[in-house]
Amino acid sequence: MTAQNGKDLLVKVDMTGDGQFDTLAGLRATRISFNAETVDVTSLESQGGWRELLSGAGVRSASISGSGVFRDAGSDERARQLFFDGETPDFQVIIPDFGIVAGAFQVTALEYAGSHNGEATYELSLASAGVLAFTAV
Repeated sequence: MTAQNGKDLLVKVDMTGDGQFDTLAGLRATRISFNAETVDVTSLESQGGWRELLSGAGVRSASISGSGVFRDAGSDERARQLFFDGETPDFQVIIPDFGIVAGAFQVTALEYAGSHNGEATYELSLASAGVLAFTAV
């Protein structure tokens, strides 16, 4: 596998609920992370005193964060409205030469900033809100 261009990691949102996905406009940096909680079942009978984990148990989750330039595009408006309405629409995260992660996410944080002599920027955070699907490329 060769090095990948960071701009190819895309976060897309279902704009109307009909499966039409648009890239969130103006994003300059994106990140997706996957987490799995563990369920510790260690007891006095655990072999050698080693910790034991219950296979397949625990809560799995994913989070997405991104930052970029505020462009006042339709996808910016959609992200803003999702935050205020607390909706959990489908998103797609395209990971170059790896695959597509798709599923429901909720916008959990939305921040705007700007300086007197600079562009308006934003940061957003998303939390998974259901089962995620992965499609390899």
